[in-house]
Amino acid sequence: MLRRLLPVLLAGLFVTQAHAGLFDDEEARARINAMRNELSSRIDKLEASARAQLELANQIEQLKTEIARLRGENEVLANDLANANKRQKDFYVDLDNRLRKLETTPAGDTPPQPPAATVDPAAESRDYETALTQLRGGKYKEAATGFNSFIKNYPNSSFQPNAHFWAASALYQQKDNIGAAEHYAKVASQWPDDSRAPDALLGLASTQQARNDNVAATRTLEKLLAKYPSSSAAQIAKQRLKK
Repeated sequence: MLRRLLPVLLAGLFVTQAHAGLFDDEEARARINAMRNELSSRIDKLEASARAQLELANQIEQLKTEIARLRGENEVLANDLANANKRQKDFYVDLDNRLRKLETTPAGDTPPQPPAATVDPAAESRDYETALTQLRGGKYKEAATGFNSFIKNYPNSSFQPNAHFWAASALYQQKDNIGAAEHYAKVASQWPDDSRAPDALLGLASTQQARNDNVAATRTLEKLLAKYPSSSAAQIAKQRLKK
């Protein structure tokens, strides 16, 4: 009897062990799959976070560049206003000296006559400052008209380079890229040693990019880097060329 039951008992024990081994394998695979899914989810989250951080870093860099440009333009505007005020004060000092000489001129003597077509420094400073104030106030159309009138009325003014530059800026704000490009190009070609020349090339590149002429814009930026490598405009040009 025992001999007949022994094979049956052994077979039953083998089947039980086999089921137990199969259950262990399935549980292990389930755990591995769960770990894989969790790891994949974590990786996806990390990648999304990295992309968000990279995008934020790019936005911060663009903001820094824009702030640097605006800060530079603000400094130039402040300097222009200071120069205009100084010229106006110098004019009044010169006028006062002339009046004093006239007062001390002996009777019968003919006072010296000013040369013909003498430009009034006070009017020159006033017209320039008026256009500059309009530009700072966001009145771009009025500013462009004012600077163009200044350019025409005071062709020998020392403010000519800046007048062309700010006329270009006012036109660019109105999306008149062709008109702005003409003024920017004139500053860069006619006054290459002026402090506004590097910024004029940068502005010219902006008008070219706005017209989707990327080849011309790249050439202009490369020219800016080659000619004025130490300028703040050149640093902005480097960033644009990387894009």
